Amino acid sequence: MTYPSIAQQLAQQLGDNCIILAHRLSEWCGHGPVLEQDIALTNIALDLLGQTRMYYTYALENDPQQRSEDDLAGLRDAHQFHNIQLVEFPNTDWAYTIARQFFFDTWHYLYISEMRNSPDRNLAEIAEKAFKEITYHQRFSSEWMLRLGDGTAVSREKIQAAVNELWTFTGELTTPNDVDTAAAQAGIAPDLTAMSAVYYTRVHAVLAEATLQIPSVSWMQKGGKTGKHTEHLGYILADMQFLQRAYPGSKW
Repeated sequence: MTYPSIAQQLAQQLGDNCIILAHRLSEWCGHGPVLEQDIALTNIALDLLGQTRMYYTYALENDPQQRSEDDLAGLRDAHQFHNIQLVEFPNTDWAYTIARQFFFDTWHYLYISEMRNSPDRNLAEIAEKAFKEITYHQRFSSEWMLRLGDGTAVSREKIQAAVNELWTFTGELTTPNDVDTAAAQAGIAPDLTAMSAVYYTRVHAVLAEATLQIPSVSWMQKGGKTGKHTEHLGYILADMQFLQRAYPGSKW
C-alpha cells in the first residue's frame, strides 16, 4: 500500500482540527468564568487531544521516516497543517469561545456519527471511541448557545456578535478539499457536500431557539484544509511547538 493512503491523509487532517482546537481550549485552564466551566473546557481539550493521538498514530502507520505524533504536532510549519481556519481563532471571551465550539461540534457530531460505519477499520474504530465524547461536546456547546442567546441583553449581544464574526468560517466545514473528495468517493468517509444541508438545518434550529439572528452572508472563507491559514495559527504554533523546536527529541 502506498504511504500515505487517502485514509491516512484524512486522519492527519482530522487530527489537525482536533489539536489546534484543543490548544485553544486549553488556554481557558485557570481562566474560566466559574470553576465548573473551567474544568469542562479543559476536559474537552483533553478529549480532543486524545482524538488527535489516535488520528496521528494511524496517519503514521508504515511511515518511512518513522515519525511520531510529537513530530507531527511539534515540527511542522503552518502551511503543513490542514485544519479548518475556524478552530484557529482566539478565545476572545466566553461567548466567542462557545460560538466557535458550537459550529465545530455540530459538524463534528454529524461527521463522526457517519464515520463509525466506515469500511476503513481504523477510522471506524477512532470514530466509535470518540463518539461519546463528541456527543457531550455538542450538547455542552448547544446548551450554552441557548443560555447566552436567551439570557441577558449583554449575553445575547456578545453571542450574536460572535456568531456574526465567525459565520463565514463555517462553510469550510462542509466544503471538501481533494482529500475529502477522494475519501468520500472511496466510501471511507462522509460526503461533506451532502452533509451541508443537514449541518445548517441543525445550526439554524439552535440559533432560532436561542433567539439569535441567522447571518445573511452567503460567501464563505476557505483555505485552511489546503494549508492557507489565518495569522492566528502562527502564534498558536509558536506557543505549542516551542519546547520541541528548542530541544528536539525531548521526551516527557
